[in-house]
Amino acid sequence: MPTRFSPLVLMILLGVAGCLAPARSVPQPARAAHGMVASASGLASRVGVGVLKRGGNAVDAAAAVGLALAVVYPQAGNLGGGGFLLIRLADGRADAIDYREAAPARATRTMYLDGAGNVIKNASLVGYRAVGVPGTVAGLALAQRRYGRLPWRAVVEPARRLAARGFVVSPALAASLQRAAPTPLGRFAASRRVFLRDGRRYRAGEVFRQPELAATLRRLERYGPREFYAGRTARLIARDMRAHGGLITRADLRRYRAVERAPLRGTYRGYGVLTMPPPSSGGVALLEMLNILERYDLRRLGDRTVRTDHLQVEAMRRAFADRAAFGGDPDFVRVPVRGLTSKAYAARLVGTIDPDRATSSRQIGAG
Repeated sequence: MPTRFSPLVLMILLGVAGCLAPARSVPQPARAAHGMVASASGLASRVGVGVLKRGGNAVDAAAAVGLALAVVYPQAGNLGGGGFLLIRLADGRADAIDYREAAPARATRTMYLDGAGNVIKNASLVGYRAVGVPGTVAGLALAQRRYGRLPWRAVVEPARRLAARGFVVSPALAASLQRAAPTPLGRFAASRRVFLRDGRRYRAGEVFRQPELAATLRRLERYGPREFYAGRTARLIARDMRAHGGLITRADLRRYRAVERAPLRGTYRGYGVLTMPPPSSGGVALLEMLNILERYDLRRLGDRTVRTDHLQVEAMRRAFADRAAFGGDPDFVRVPVRGLTSKAYAARLVGTIDPDRATSSRQIGAG
């Protein structure tokens, strides 16, 4: 984990302190001889470092950290969600793994509308029908099988151990759980019991144990990643879905597969850019914005100046207008990636940007 430096310097100089300029700490870059791990949790990052020390490579460490985050970083770490993973090997080869959640087979285009055709508030965000078929386990397992060195059980075991033995609740996690009570986390019996302790909120310094999550990780460790999609875990998910009006079935879980896709490649001022392709919309938007900004002398305009910020915002507005219109899953719709990421298209967009004034939102449409 990168070293943290306090911005506070306390000096007592018996009457002369007021004559001195205030001290400023300068954070230094973290350095390591053989490898580094960075994540949203120091506990999870230490799991990754341990994997590297045991002979694992970066992909082994990434998978182990991802699983550990499901235990120690419940704000975002998960086994029940999905994501994207971009890998670049030392020889220049690259791979993009798409393990985004998938819609259940019984999902319909009107499932979040009422009888009058109006959108039901938060229906696509909260509740059992808002859930997609999880991809995290499949995606991390695919990456680790293709590019890792260690056996699968070696990358699962640290997370299982953290769930079973518990970990000390940090002040940040305690505060997050305190704030979560009035949110949807407090609406469901299981989340109230596990994360809110039915009203006895976790405080900083207490130990947080998750025996049910540990049992799930034990099954993954013992029987492999397909257990999540075809074993006892899959049966438990499907049973809970049936009991609460959800749509995910055992057949949905069995069918789920993570997908390898060709990464998107672009350039920015002569540097190569490697990023995620659709269905992630971020990679296309990133290249589109960089292509626009490449045509301005940002160094002359200065870092974080009004003019530089203005151009960045205008580039983002145009990229996000295109994202809203053209983004989608290439398995189902055509996404015009080549056009959106072309230098010629960026040149056209630059012509619509006033360097002195914000463009009216009414004038910014999809390209």
